[in-house]
Amino acid sequence: MLKVEGLDKLQKQLKEAQRALEDIDGELCTVSLDPHDPESIAIAISKMETLIDEKMGKYSKNPFVAPMIEASKEQFRASILEKASEARIENET
Repeated sequence: MLKVEGLDKLQKQLKEAQRALEDIDGELCTVSLDPHDPESIAIAISKMETLIDEKMGKYSKNPFVAPMIEASKEQFRASILEKASEARIENET
């Protein structure tokens, strides 16, 4: 008989990954920033990263979640930078 080990651990990791995704599903928060002030943009990014750490950090040792944490931070960082850039362009026209 073939004995497969590790399935319990894998199932636990997958459930944690699912919970981590549910924790950041939907609107996390609203950040305000001055698109012309680099410090304001940096503060907004930092606030978002802190919130992601608060929501998903308890799963940071999970091999499925750890990369999602960093990917989420990068995605939200890029989104904030893009919106700031769009706002600057909009104000110039």
